[in-house]
Amino acid sequence: MASICVKMIHSTYESGGKGSPSNPLKFKNQDYKKLKNALLSQGQLFQDEEFPANLGSLGNLEKIKAEELKEVQWLRPHDLNPAAAFIVDGLSRFDFKQGDVGNCWFLSSIGSLTLCKSLLVEVVPQDQNFNDGYAGIFHFKFWRFGKWVDVVIDDLLPTRDRIPVSVSSRSGGEFWAPLLEKAYAKLCGSYGDMIAGLNPEAFKDFSGGVNMNYNLSKNQPNLFDVMKRAFQCNAMIGCGTFGGAKGKKFFKEFGLVDGHAFAVTGVKQVESRGKKVKLVRIWNPWGEREWTGDWSDKSALWSTVSNEVRAKCLEVKDDGEFWMKMEDFCVYYEEMDICCESPNFVDGDLGSQWICSQTEDRWEEGISAGGSDRKTNEFWTNPQYRLRLKEKKGGINVLLSLLQKPDEEHRSEVQYHPMGFFIYKVPPEAPGGQLPSSLFKSASPISVCRFAETRELIESHSLQAGEYLIIPCTIESNMTASFIITTYSKEPVKMVRGRQ
Repeated sequence: MASICVKMIHSTYESGGKGSPSNPLKFKNQDYKKLKNALLSQGQLFQDEEFPANLGSLGNLEKIKAEELKEVQWLRPHDLNPAAAFIVDGLSRFDFKQGDVGNCWFLSSIGSLTLCKSLLVEVVPQDQNFNDGYAGIFHFKFWRFGKWVDVVIDDLLPTRDRIPVSVSSRSGGEFWAPLLEKAYAKLCGSYGDMIAGLNPEAFKDFSGGVNMNYNLSKNQPNLFDVMKRAFQCNAMIGCGTFGGAKGKKFFKEFGLVDGHAFAVTGVKQVESRGKKVKLVRIWNPWGEREWTGDWSDKSALWSTVSNEVRAKCLEVKDDGEFWMKMEDFCVYYEEMDICCESPNFVDGDLGSQWICSQTEDRWEEGISAGGSDRKTNEFWTNPQYRLRLKEKKGGINVLLSLLQKPDEEHRSEVQYHPMGFFIYKVPPEAPGGQLPSSLFKSASPISVCRFAETRELIESHSLQAGEYLIIPCTIESNMTASFIITTYSKEPVKMVRGRQ
């Protein structure tokens, strides 16, 4: 479905500026064009010294024993299939399946990405192949903490008995997905560093977009409409099943893999026995193991819809994709994430143009890491941002994102500090610069964000015209960390950092 949303303005990306989609930063200072030209002139194939074909780049793979890791051979796609191709007949979620790396969160996110063509061409440059100008070098782009980065890799893939250790081509001859995964593994530090995660992390790194999380157990009568709008807005949607005893029970009863990430690939309302039924289409990155309940591939309920609907929707294949009704989706799945370049899907105002503005900052122990206790003077040493709104536009008009930027190079070593933010209304008599606690002794914040130990927090607000003070902080004082604070607004706003 073509996007009908108005594209968001990114004030951060000046036309062609460093870190913009058209001029990404060079990860590890590797210049794809220069490296490739040098290789072609020398008649050599690329071997990446920054991510070498060794055990260090594999990392700790839980499903493979240490002695078995020694059997891993790094082979190029042509070694696996003489007719290897980068892309065959476009890019699809059915091109690949998960291997022995526990990164279903990442692969289900790729499945969602394949439905968003405008994003897909940014992440996967499609002028790459194994024929003209082949030099064993490829590159992919990701959004990382406010900037787009270009990640260069060689095409040596880890295999055992000539079978890829991780994601593999379903046809055996198409390699864009294994190479995309390798580039992300390099970004994370190793293949092992990709184990365990959630859709929002990959969604963010594919787009830099707005991610909203939905707890499916909560009564949200308009959720199906939100999902329809999200697809209209070219969004990525993922969902996750329950873990623990509850997840195992559902797996035994209906075949849903427990504690697992899936992609939501479609929604449709159909008529069955004179009633409207809302259906959700879901894809398992394993490429198998499907829901066996109502509206599954072999459900008799498909005989109750028109021939046209059945022909359009139903494919009886063991490909990991299936339909289920919306009510069952909200019972058997725990949560859902929607990520889009624009927040338009949130409130249904598809015609408004949102403006994105972001600032990078840092909490420093003993200087600007005052914690969350508002009763202390220390709290007021936290970074402060003043936000002025000139007018109130209906409904949700501001989204605030707080994204923690880790210092660690390996994803598995990252530990996020519990963080959140407070919003105060600034009194008219307030001076410029960093505001003192005395101004707010009798004032309560108009909003306190839920504190969480996570990479990103995002909240929507409906704010009246006026000036506001935003104070991001860690829950404990003296926690040093970098962060990016981003405003998404329906009018041009200026967020100014107060200075001490």
